[in-house]
Amino acid sequence: MINKKFIFLILCICLSFDALFAEQSLLIFSGAASKPPTEEAIMVFQKKTGIKVDVIFGGSGYVLSQMILGKKGDLYFPGSSDFMEIAKKKGVVYPETEKHVVYLVPTINVKKDNPKNIKSLRDLTKPNLKIAIATPESVCVGAYAVEIIEKNFTLEEKTAFRKNLINYTESCEKTATAISLNIVDAVIGWHVFEHWDPQRIQTIPLKKEEIIRIGYIPIAISKFTQNKALAQKFIDFLLSEEGKSIFRKYHYFMTPIEAFSWLGEEKPIGGEYIVPKEWIKK
Repeated sequence: MINKKFIFLILCICLSFDALFAEQSLLIFSGAASKPPTEEAIMVFQKKTGIKVDVIFGGSGYVLSQMILGKKGDLYFPGSSDFMEIAKKKGVVYPETEKHVVYLVPTINVKKDNPKNIKSLRDLTKPNLKIAIATPESVCVGAYAVEIIEKNFTLEEKTAFRKNLINYTESCEKTATAISLNIVDAVIGWHVFEHWDPQRIQTIPLKKEEIIRIGYIPIAISKFTQNKALAQKFIDFLLSEEGKSIFRKYHYFMTPIEAFSWLGEEKPIGGEYIVPKEWIKK
């Protein structure tokens, strides 16, 4: 009888430790627009707190679908406001927990030293170029690219651009990688891509009048979380000076003023854009 009670007590203690360990972990569904600094921030956070953090990166729409289908995850960290608005409308995040972490400006990204001599948005309509944009219905930077093209190009220019368009990439990471691996000559991406791979990627700024809006990367606690306090702790770390310093290292803008200063003009921030049907992959 004593042995049975002892074994039962040990079993209860082990289960308690297992439960405690389970509580001390986080799962983040993240757009890839913040991948390099987010990976570094997670490493620092884990070291400081002992809290295990798992992250699933991908197109913001794709990882949102994964979070909803799996009914799991503690934080949603998309690459722009567009998909956070969708998450709020679907009721899968706590809107009162949403915070803006960093700000992004759309640009053209080309191979280092710009061998095709691409200097402007309209240069992307020249023949014999290879261009990629991210899949616009599921990747934030792809939606920004389509919005810029639709606003600035004539029908003839759009036709010429689409003749050069050889690939729709599945995430911000894969958009930047298309340049790094010499798959394409140019992408419409974010200003930070150059700082992800400075040896192989160069930024060509768009004219300020060509940019409709700047982006921001938000984060919010998922309705599927089992520990809101722990999820909030990670948000607080990202917004701390230590967290911000990691994003600064990769040249993310920490305030709208920093983004406007780089751009040379104030622009609307965030918002949503409905991608025209002709740009959506069948």
